[in-house]
Amino acid sequence: MSDLSKNVIIKFDSPNKPIPTGMILFFRKANVIYAVDARKELSAADLAKLTWLFSEAKQLDAEVLNGIFIGPRREMITPWSTNAVEITQNMGIEGIARIEEFEIVKSEDTPYDPMLRRLYRSIDQDVYTIRKQPDPVIYIDDIAAYNQQEGLALSEDEMTYLKNLSERIGRKLTDSEVFGFSQVNSEHCRHKIFNGLFIVDGEEMPSTLFGLIKKTTKANPGRVVSAYKDNCAFLQGPVVEQFAPASHETSDYYTVKDFESVISLKAETHNFPTTVEPFNGAATGTGGEIRDRIAGGKGAFPVAGTAVYMTAYPRLDGGREWEQNTTPREWLYQTPEDILIKASNGASDFGNKFGQPLICGSLLTFEHFENGKKFGYDKVIMQAGGIGYGRKKDSIKGEPQAGDKVVLLGGDNYRIGMGGGAVSSVATGEYAGAIELNAVQRSNPEMQKRAYNAIRAAAEEDENPIISIHDHGAGGHLNCLSELVESTGGRIDMEKLPIGDPTLSAKEIVGNESQERMGFVVKEEHIEKLRRIAERERSPFYVIGEATGDMQFTFVNNETGEKPIDLKLEDMFGKAPRTVMTDHTVKESYAEPQYDAGKLVHYIENVLQLEAVAAKDWLTNKVDRSVTGRVAKQQTAGSVQLPLNDCAVVALDYQGKHGIATALGHAPVSALADPAKGSVLAITEALTNIVFAPIDGGLPSVSLSANWMWPCKNEGEDARLYTAVQAASDYALALGINIPTGKDSLSMTQKYKDGEQVYAPGTVIITSAGEVSDVKKVISPALKHRRSQIIYVDMCRDKFRLGGSSFAQVVGSVGMDVPTVTSADYFTRAFGAVQQLIEEGKVLAGHDVSAGGLITTLLEMTFADNRSGIDLSLAALAEPDLIKVLFSEKPAVVLQVENGSEICENLKFDGIDAYVIGDVNQERRFTLTNAGVELTLLIDDLRDTWFKTSYLLDRRQSGAQKASERFANYKNQELSFIFPENFTGKLSQWGLEASRRTPSGIKAAVIREQGSNSEREMAWCMYLAGMDVKDVHMTDLISGRETLEDVNMIVFVGGFANSDVLNSAKGWAGAFLYNERAKEALDRFYAREDTLSLGVCNGCQLMVELGLITPDHDKKPRMLHNDSHKFESCFVNVEVEKGSVMFDSLAGSRLGIWVAHGEGKFRLPYEKERYNIPLKYAYSEYPGNPNGSDYDAAGIASADGRHVAMMPHIERSLRPWNWAYYSEDRMDDEVTPWIEAFVNARKWIEQKKNR
Repeated sequence: MSDLSKNVIIKFDSPNKPIPTGMILFFRKANVIYAVDARKELSAADLAKLTWLFSEAKQLDAEVLNGIFIGPRREMITPWSTNAVEITQNMGIEGIARIEEFEIVKSEDTPYDPMLRRLYRSIDQDVYTIRKQPDPVIYIDDIAAYNQQEGLALSEDEMTYLKNLSERIGRKLTDSEVFGFSQVNSEHCRHKIFNGLFIVDGEEMPSTLFGLIKKTTKANPGRVVSAYKDNCAFLQGPVVEQFAPASHETSDYYTVKDFESVISLKAETHNFPTTVEPFNGAATGTGGEIRDRIAGGKGAFPVAGTAVYMTAYPRLDGGREWEQNTTPREWLYQTPEDILIKASNGASDFGNKFGQPLICGSLLTFEHFENGKKFGYDKVIMQAGGIGYGRKKDSIKGEPQAGDKVVLLGGDNYRIGMGGGAVSSVATGEYAGAIELNAVQRSNPEMQKRAYNAIRAAAEEDENPIISIHDHGAGGHLNCLSELVESTGGRIDMEKLPIGDPTLSAKEIVGNESQERMGFVVKEEHIEKLRRIAERERSPFYVIGEATGDMQFTFVNNETGEKPIDLKLEDMFGKAPRTVMTDHTVKESYAEPQYDAGKLVHYIENVLQLEAVAAKDWLTNKVDRSVTGRVAKQQTAGSVQLPLNDCAVVALDYQGKHGIATALGHAPVSALADPAKGSVLAITEALTNIVFAPIDGGLPSVSLSANWMWPCKNEGEDARLYTAVQAASDYALALGINIPTGKDSLSMTQKYKDGEQVYAPGTVIITSAGEVSDVKKVISPALKHRRSQIIYVDMCRDKFRLGGSSFAQVVGSVGMDVPTVTSADYFTRAFGAVQQLIEEGKVLAGHDVSAGGLITTLLEMTFADNRSGIDLSLAALAEPDLIKVLFSEKPAVVLQVENGSEICENLKFDGIDAYVIGDVNQERRFTLTNAGVELTLLIDDLRDTWFKTSYLLDRRQSGAQKASERFANYKNQELSFIFPENFTGKLSQWGLEASRRTPSGIKAAVIREQGSNSEREMAWCMYLAGMDVKDVHMTDLISGRETLEDVNMIVFVGGFANSDVLNSAKGWAGAFLYNERAKEALDRFYAREDTLSLGVCNGCQLMVELGLITPDHDKKPRMLHNDSHKFESCFVNVEVEKGSVMFDSLAGSRLGIWVAHGEGKFRLPYEKERYNIPLKYAYSEYPGNPNGSDYDAAGIASADGRHVAMMPHIERSLRPWNWAYYSEDRMDDEVTPWIEAFVNARKWIEQKKNR
C-alpha cells in the first residue's frame, strides 16, 4: 500500500451490516477511491462483478472516509461516470446511479483544476447529495434588472421589445422566455453585427457584412449546392461508393452501392469556453463542429477535422527573446501554456474517441504593445473545422408537417452553458465568475458517436426517413428545436426530455447547452424502426414532441400543466431594431522591424522557434490521423515523419480516386497594419496550401469558409472589420470563388480586474476545400531523392516586404510595409499553372511560402529525411537585402522539379514569374548565395532548433523523460522498408476485384461495441480480400440476434469502447463475460477448429483482457498505458516474423503501419520464448516503440497462429496513399503488402471449408 494510506482514516460502521438501499459504497485500488451510488441492494454476485471491474479493488466496509481527496464537483456527473454506470448496466448490474473516482493526495496544496474538480476533506454518504430543489418558473416584473442579474447581454432595444411583447400578450414573460430570447437572439446565435448597419466616418455602408459574404456565392456559385441555409455548406461531389451494412436494425452483411455525393465544409470557433476551461471547451468545440456537419441537410457524414489555436505567448523555458518585449498578465483562468496543452488535448481527445482524424491545423502565439494599446490572444481562438460528405438527394432539409414527431438523440441535460451563447457575446471578464463558470462544458464523444451511428444508419437507407435535423449546442433546446419546427410551430413535452441533474429548473432544461445531442423530425410511421436502430447502437432515443402547424412554440410539462415557454415563433425570434455599428477610422502606425544583417543566423534560429513556425510534433503525436482508413494526406511527411504538410486530403470512398482537400490560412499580424491586406493574405495562404492537391475543376471549384474573430465595439475596430470583410469579398469575387460558410466571434477582448484591456488582433481564418481528382497525386514538401532543381513561383508580384511577418514578430515589431497580391487575375493564372504541373506529374515536392518566409520553406523541405540538401542562388529574385528575401512572407510556392529551366521558361511564356533558385543535393549540404553573400547552414542543427519548441511543450504532456527521448530519437528512427520479393502491388496478384458486388461465400464478421470507430475500414479490408463481412454490434450478441455460427473469422475492431473508462476494453470484456448469450456465442466460436480471429487496438486490448491469446498461461498478458501516459499517433516501422496464419507469408518484411492508441503497452510476464510474436516494432526506443511494449511486441498470436491481437492499425495501412511515407519507386502500387494478411485468412478458411 502506498505511503498515502496514512492520509485516509476510515470510519467503520457496525461489522457485517447489510448494504441498504441508497448507499454509497467505497472501493479502493492504490490511491484511488471508487465511490458507487447504489440505489438498491447489491447481491454478492454484483459486488464480485464490481471488484472485477475495478481491477480487484478492495471494498471498504465504511460509510465515511476522512482524508484529503480530489474528485469531481458533486453537481456535475462526469462523462467518466456515465460510461462507468453504463458498463455496470451492460454487465447486468442494476440500480447504480453514479460512480466517480476520488484521488487520495498528501496535501491540500496538491494542484488541480478548480473548473472541473474540488478538494474534499471527507467522502461520506452525502458526497453526491445536492441540497437544491429545482427553481420554480418565475414571471419577470423588471426585465432590465433580470438582464443585469443573469448577465443576459440584452440591449436596450431588446429589453424594450420584450416589455412591449409582454404588454401585447397580456401577461408577464417567464424567466425561460426571457432567458431563451437572450440566447437565440444573442450575437453568438443571430450574428447581429454581421447583419447590422455600419456607419463608418459618418457614411452609411452600402451592404451588411453578411451581404458582402453572400455576394461571393451569388456571383460565383461554383459547385455550391447549399449555402447559408445550414450550419455547413455543401458542394457538388462525384459519384462514389457507399460501403455499409444492407440493413441497420440487426447484424447484416456489407454491400456496395453508388450514390451522387456532396462535399461538406464547416469551421466553428469555441473561444470563450476554451479560455475558461480549455480541455472541455476545445473538446466540445470540436464536437459541435462535427455535429454541424452531421446535421447538414437531412443528415450527412463527417470525415476529417482541422484545428487552429491562437494564444498569448506561453513563455516556455523562462521566456524567449521575443517574449521579453511584453509583460505577462495575471491570467484570469489559465496560463497560455496551460491553454495550449489542455485545449489541444481536448480537441484531440474528442476526435480520437469519436473517430474523426484531425489532419490539418495551425498555431499562432502573439503579443504586441504599441501606441498605448495591448494586443494579444488573451481571449484565445480555438477553431475546429472539418470536411465530410453526404448524399446529394439529402442535402436540402425538408419541411415538417403538422403531426410529424420531434425526436432527440443523445445524452442527458446538465447545468452547462447557462449563459454560454450570451456570455460568449461579451468581453471575457465582464461578468461575475459564477456566470462565466457556467460556460464550463462537458465532453462525451462516445455518446455523440452513438447518436451519429444511428443518424448514419438512417442516412444510408435507400430512403432517408429524416425530414430535418439540427444539432444541440449554442442556445440549447430552444435554438435546436425551434429551428426544426420554425415553418410549422411545435409542442415540446418537457417531461420526456432526459435529465441528468434533477435540480434543473425549467429555464435550465430549456436553455442548457449540454452537448452530444441531435434533434430531428420524422413521420410517426418511421419512429419504431428508428428506435430499433438507436437501441442497437445504444443511443438514447426520445420522442419529445411534435410539429403543430399553429406557428406557436410551446414547452409544456404535461405532469404539472406549466408552460415555461408559450410564444409565437415570430415573437420568440424577435423583431428588435436592427443593430447599428457607428465607428470611425483610426489610423494606426506600427514601427518597421529594425535588424542587423550580421545576425542572420540568429534571426533564423529565433524564427524557427516561434510557435507558429516551429515543429508541431507536440500536436500531431497525440491526435489520431489515420482513423477511417480514408486519410490520403495528413500532417507528417518523409522518412523522418515530421509535420510539414499544409494540405490535407481524404478519399471519398475506399477506392482511393476521388477525394476532398482542405487547407488553412490566416494573417492577423499583417491585418493589424492593414486589415484589407490581412484578408487577402489569409485567403491566399489557404489557396497556396491547397494548390498541392489536384483540384477537380481548378480554382473556380474551390470554396472557402471565413471565420471572423474581432474585438468589436472598441474605437476603430468596427471600421477595421468592415474594411477586412469588404476586402475578403472583393478578392474572392475577383478570384472567381465563393465563401458559402463561416462564423463570427466579435467580442475578442479580455478585461482584467485592474481595468487593463487586451485586444485580440482582428483575425480572419480561412478554410479552403475542394474535390480532388486523384488522391494519389497530392504533393508533399518532402524532397525526393533524385537529381532535380528548386524553382520559385511568385504568386503575388509584390516586393519582398517584412511587415506582419514572423521575423518582425521576433524582433518585437509589426511594421506597416505588408505584402499583398497585386493582381487577382495573376494569382488565378499562377494557381492554374501550378495545378497543371501537378496534373502532368512534373512536381516532385512543393511547399508554400508563408509563416517564417522563404528560408523556413526551404529548410523544412530538407528536414523530412537525413540525406537531402539544397544549393541555392537567389540572384534571380532580384532582392539584394538577404533579410527581406529570406523572411518576407509574400505569397509564393517553391517546387522541386526535373528540367527546372525548361519548366520556368514555359511558365514565363504563360506570363508566370518563375525562377530556378537552386539544386537538390544528397550530401546534406545547404548553401546560399545572394548579392555577394555566401552562407552555409547546418540543416540538422537547425532542424533540432525548429523541433525544440515542440519538445518544450511536449514535456507537459509526455513527461520530461519521454519528451527528451523523442527529441533525441526523432531523427534517428528513419522509416525504411523491405517488401516481400514476390509482391507486385497489384490486386491481380491475388485475383481480387477492386469493387466486388457479388457474395463470395466466405463469411466473416467485424464485432464492435459502443465507442468502436474502426469497423468500416476493417470490414473493407476483409471485403477487398474476398470475404463477405457482417456488421455485428455487442447488442446483437447480448440479445441473441447474432450467434456467429455462420462466420469463420471475427475481428474485434479499434476505437474507444466505453471511452476506455476503467481501463481499455474492460467494459467491453464485461459485456462478454457477464451476458450469457454473448459469452456462449464467443465460447462456441473459439471451440471450433475452422475459425480465425483478429483484434486490433481496442480489439487487441479486449482479446488480451479475455485471455483469448494465451489461455494456457497462468500469468496473463496485460495491456498497460503507454509509457508516455498519453495517446500516441505515429506511422512506424514493424518487422514481420513467422507464427501466424495471417502474417506468415510476410515474414522477413519490414513495413510501415499506423499506430493510434493510449494503452498499447504489452506487459508479457514470461520470457520471450513463451510468446508467439509475429509483429514487432523495428526500433526499441521511444517513439519508434511508441508504448514501451515488452520485447518490442506490436502483436501476439495464439500458439497455433489462428488468433492474433495487435495494436497497430493494419486496416488503416492498406493502400499506398494511406501510408504517411511510401517507397518512392513503388508509387504505382494499388495496395500495400498488408492486403496479403487478409488474403491469407480467406485462403485458410477456403481450405478448411473444402476439406
